[in-house]
Amino acid sequence: MALARTFAVALSGMRGDIVEVEADISAGLPAFVLIGLPDAALGESRKRVSAAAANAGCTLTQRKLTVNLSPASLRKQGSGFDLAIAVAALAASGEVPVESAAGAVHIGELGLDGRLRPVPGVLPAVLAARDAGFARVLVPTANAEEALLVDGIDVVPVVGLRSAAIAHGAELDPVEEEPVALAAEPGPAAEEPDMADVAGNDDAVDAFVAAAAGGHNVSMIGPPGAGKTMLARRLPSLLPDLTTEQALETTSIRSLSGRGVGGGLILRPPFEAPHHTASSAALVGGGSGRLVPGAIARASNGVLFLDEAAEFQPNVLDALRQPLESGSIAVDRAAASATFPARFQLVLASNPCPCGRYGSADEECSCTPAARRRYLTRLSGPLLDRVDIRLAVRRLGLGALRTASDGSAPSRTSRELRVTVEHARAAARERLHGTGWTTNSQAAGTWLRAPEHQLAASSRATLDRSLERGALTMRGYDRTLRVAWTLADLDGAASPTAEHVARALYLRRGAFA
Repeated sequence: MALARTFAVALSGMRGDIVEVEADISAGLPAFVLIGLPDAALGESRKRVSAAAANAGCTLTQRKLTVNLSPASLRKQGSGFDLAIAVAALAASGEVPVESAAGAVHIGELGLDGRLRPVPGVLPAVLAARDAGFARVLVPTANAEEALLVDGIDVVPVVGLRSAAIAHGAELDPVEEEPVALAAEPGPAAEEPDMADVAGNDDAVDAFVAAAAGGHNVSMIGPPGAGKTMLARRLPSLLPDLTTEQALETTSIRSLSGRGVGGGLILRPPFEAPHHTASSAALVGGGSGRLVPGAIARASNGVLFLDEAAEFQPNVLDALRQPLESGSIAVDRAAASATFPARFQLVLASNPCPCGRYGSADEECSCTPAARRRYLTRLSGPLLDRVDIRLAVRRLGLGALRTASDGSAPSRTSRELRVTVEHARAAARERLHGTGWTTNSQAAGTWLRAPEHQLAASSRATLDRSLERGALTMRGYDRTLRVAWTLADLDGAASPTAEHVARALYLRRGAFA
């Protein structure tokens, strides 16, 4: 009898679990048995591994080969276990040193010609291997750039099974092989649009600066052509660069989504804008086999923009409510479950009515009052209650355009505004030090209302009256407090004044009339 083992990684959302791959060769008729709760794609690895080994000149044993994926109770998905299964089998047959195979983690899918194909999720898998204490990981050449983003572990890029065996010390002659390349990536990302492009709409720009400084959610209502999409697409340009931890998280999510990760870590906040016909699964994530992150997770540490928000299905919009509160999204399916981060800024944009002309100075709205109310009630109260800033955006007049074009009103660039945002965030971080929160939008209401942080009665009088009259919910009260603190940070004030609270309350109401 011959027994050998090596290791692989099973991904469940962002979490990676180390899987011990054991290979046993015993007497009996030739057979290849794979056990340990594999899914359909992984179950087919027996044929891939057998053909790949033969074509790579590393023929497997002709006796009974049993491969066990341990722990057996953990569901394993995908084809990324192929390389580990093949190396364990070769180690059991004596082709590869047993000690070398047992000291490394293997990630990759085998083609029938023996070459390794890239797989999604290499970055979180290598992170899991490093955190588990492994010092060496073998990955497909196409995934090497992504794997090398992880410090503290030796990444060995291999073209195929033969080169993997040689890397472990097998006595085989090297063979020139063409590595399998990643799928073609779109061209380099365009530069972030600049807030200086926005002509007029100074109040809306100020509101977006406050949203960026405090991490607040935004809702906009206005007719077509008022600049709602233009403003939303420029919000990421106001946000600071991602921290190292955020960059690793964002890049890992991109990797899990099956998108190529090249050129280093993603350092700028992501921007996701799904179409209004998107399904709930497209936002939440899922899949029939491997669970992939949806738009909510892909927007984590960045911005999720829902244009024409009132045209989304109600169940799709309501799926946002839980992640907006918890900062994570749990995807549960019958065969598997996964949890992804969901710390994003939500931006909603909608027309004021079905025809879009309500409130326009030069066009007449043909919608009845009942139709307008029915249209806007597609955005449910519980969802809007989680939105801190609500804007009424109107079309620009000729005077605003002339002022913007003749230079009499200086434009404010995103770079300049980002400096203001970073200063406000630094003030918030200093105040929130030791709480685990970094922005005002994350602060708990109980913390804001605690005696040591509570505003003076004169400063919060207007807010208290709104709560007493029922114009605000308790959640709305706390969210208005958060915006007031952000406005104070932008002004360099030690704490919000009555004026800051009044401005926050105005931004909270955002009536469109």
